[in-house]
Amino acid sequence: MKKLLNKKRIFFLEYLENVRGYSDLTIKSYDASISKALELIEIISEDEKIVFKLMPYRIHIAPLNAKTISKNLSAIRSFVSYLNDNNMQVTLEADDSVKVSKTLPKPISHKYILQALDGAKLKEKLVVVMLYTLGLRISELASLKLEDMSESWVRVVGKGNKERDVPLLESTKEIIDEYLSSFVPKKFLFEKNGEKLSENSLRYMVNKVFRDVSLKVTPHQLRHSYATALLNGGAPIVDVSELLGHSSMATTQIYTKLGSALKQQNYNKAHPLCEVDE
Repeated sequence: MKKLLNKKRIFFLEYLENVRGYSDLTIKSYDASISKALELIEIISEDEKIVFKLMPYRIHIAPLNAKTISKNLSAIRSFVSYLNDNNMQVTLEADDSVKVSKTLPKPISHKYILQALDGAKLKEKLVVVMLYTLGLRISELASLKLEDMSESWVRVVGKGNKERDVPLLESTKEIIDEYLSSFVPKKFLFEKNGEKLSENSLRYMVNKVFRDVSLKVTPHQLRHSYATALLNGGAPIVDVSELLGHSSMATTQIYTKLGSALKQQNYNKAHPLCEVDE
């Protein structure tokens, strides 16, 4: 049975890549979770029905933090859902959810982003600017094609191949034009030998740009910075949710909490009764 399930696991990973459009990093994470689970879980097969008893696997991952445990279990649930959709009747035992506290994203101050961009090379600069002014995921930037870009809009292919149109700032378009005249890509905005540049290569560029000014910044933090800047500037949350490509507005609402925290900090600095005597 486990040999068959491991074959199904390969098909599932191909489905995540080719149909769902998941990134290589996400697929590797799913593979690691499911492979380890298949090694440890007890599998009962009766009357064409299969039961995955997760308790041995739950014990194995128990020392991990709640967020990591939740991600592992989510990967297994997705795999089981795929099996059920493909004519295998599978149920889970010991599948209790793990409560994970929501953590606020950490946006990067605009002034620090400008400081980092000031000394960046053209290609590295464009990578950061695209993430910061379009709110892209790193996987979306890696897959961005020249044909999807116009003078004022960019068509982004997000999770599940869902498309959305994001406005292109004039200042960003100027950097794009400068880059295109210097590097002359053929199909993808960022490419090497006719193939799209890997997410890890783009991620490295972001890290390098900010490391040069003694900061540690991830591509996703630039996406957070984009969302937070829009909300703090008064953009309606429904518009921000659409621009980010969120499937649910509830996902976007975490940024409103961040905005409120920032407003509280500004209030504490501005109100005279909040002043502290030195």
